[in-house]
Amino acid sequence: MEKGEAVKKPLLENYNGQGSEISSSAPLTIVVGFSCIVVYCSSFAGGNSIGYSSPAESGILNDLGLDLADYSVFVSIFLIGSLCGAVWSGKVAEFIGRRGTMGVTDLFCITGWLAIAFSKDALWLDFGRFLVGCGVGLSCYAAPIYVAEITPKTVRGALMSVKPLLMSSGKALFFFIGPVVNWRILALTALVPYLLQLPGLLFISESPRWLMKIGQAEKSESALRRLRGEKANISQETAEIRDYIEYSKRVSGDGILSVFQRKYSYCLIVGTGLVAFRQLGGLGGISFYASSIIKSAGFSSEIGSIAVGTTEILSAILGVCFIDKFGRRPLLLISAAGTCFGSFILGLSFFLQGLHFGEKITPVLGLAGILVYFGFFSLGMEGIPWIISKEIFPVNIKGAAGSIASVVSLISGWVISYTFNFIFEWNSAGTFFIYAAMSGASVLFVWKMVPETKGRSLEEIQASLLISPQQ
Repeated sequence: MEKGEAVKKPLLENYNGQGSEISSSAPLTIVVGFSCIVVYCSSFAGGNSIGYSSPAESGILNDLGLDLADYSVFVSIFLIGSLCGAVWSGKVAEFIGRRGTMGVTDLFCITGWLAIAFSKDALWLDFGRFLVGCGVGLSCYAAPIYVAEITPKTVRGALMSVKPLLMSSGKALFFFIGPVVNWRILALTALVPYLLQLPGLLFISESPRWLMKIGQAEKSESALRRLRGEKANISQETAEIRDYIEYSKRVSGDGILSVFQRKYSYCLIVGTGLVAFRQLGGLGGISFYASSIIKSAGFSSEIGSIAVGTTEILSAILGVCFIDKFGRRPLLLISAAGTCFGSFILGLSFFLQGLHFGEKITPVLGLAGILVYFGFFSLGMEGIPWIISKEIFPVNIKGAAGSIASVVSLISGWVISYTFNFIFEWNSAGTFFIYAAMSGASVLFVWKMVPETKGRSLEEIQASLLISPQQ
C-alpha cells in the first residue's frame, strides 16, 4: 500500500460508520439561518449589479452622451474588476477569514455605486463599475464557501442554492423598477444590501473550518457549538473537521502550484469546466443586454423585462426546492439542455426576422426564447456550478482553486459580454446559435465528468474524489 493511500484509508473509514449519521443529523438552527441571511445580502446585491446595465442603458447613453462602444466598455469593465477581485478572493478569504473578506467587499461596492450614481462622464462611470466588480469578485468565493462550511450536509445544497435565488431576485428587482426609475436612483438603490450586511457581519460567527485550519481549535469548537446549538453533540463533526485538515496538511502544502498536482486534476477540471460553460453559453451577453435583445426582437422591452424577472425568480425557487431532493447532476443536465433550447429559439426568431418571414410571430418567439433561457438557467446553471466547485475542492487548496475557478469564469464572462454587441451586429441569429452550441457542449460535459455530491459531507466528498474521481 502506498503512503498516500495509508493516510486516506483511516480518514474514509470515519465516513462509513456511525460518525456520518451523527453529523448528518445536525440541526438547522436560527443562528445558521441568520448567518446565511447576512452573508447572502451580497448575493442579492450581485444580482443588482448584473441587472443594472440592461434597464439603465438608454438613460446613461442619453444623459452622458455615450455610444454603444463606450457602453460596451462600461458593461464589460464590471467583469474586469470582478476578475481582479477573484484573483485574490481565495487568498484573502484564507488570510483574513470569510467575514473579513465580505467586509472588504462591502467597502468596495459602496464606493463603486456612489461613483456611478454621481458620475458626470464615462471615466467616473467606468471607475465605479470597476470597483463594484472588484467587490463582487472578492465575494464570489467568500460568501458561498462560508455557507458551505457552516451548514449541515442535509440542507447544504438548499441553503447554497439560495444564492442564485437571491441573485435572480436582485436582477429581477432592477428589471422591474429600472424602466421607471432614473439610472442614478437605481445605482443608489444598489447600496441598500451592503449597508445592511456591513453591521450584520459583527453578529455572525467565523467559519469553524477556517478557524480550525489556522490553528484556533477552541474558537472553532465555540463557533461550531454556537451554530449547532448549545445542547448539540458536536464531537463527531469537530473530529471530522480536525482529521481532514490534519490530513490535508500532511499530503500537500498550500499554494497556487499545489493545485496543479495530478491528484487534484479531476477536481480542477470539473470545477473550472462548470463555471466556464456557465458563461460560454451566453450569460454575459443575454443578461447584460436583455432589454435590447427583447426590443430588437420586436417586443416591448418593459413588459419583456418584467416577464424575465418573474421567470427567473420562480425558476430559482424551484431550484432551491429540488436540489437536495433530486441532486445536482439531474438539475444541471436539465438546466443546460433548457438553455440550449432557449438560445436556439432566440436564434430562430432572429433568423426568421432576417428573412421577413412570420413577422407577427417572431417577436413572441424571441420573448419565448429569452424566457426559456432564463427559466432553465436559473433552475441549475445559475448556482449549482459554484456549489459543486465549493464542495469538491479539498480544504488545503480551496483558496487557490477557488480563485482559479473565479478567474476562468470571469474571463469567459468578459469575452461574452464585450463581444456581444459586435457579434450581434454581424449576425444576430448566429450569435444565439453559437450560444446554443456551447450549452449543448455543457450537457455532454456534465454527463461525462460531474459527480453527484448530494447528501455527503465536504470531507467525505473531497476524500473520496482524491481516491476514486470517477465515482
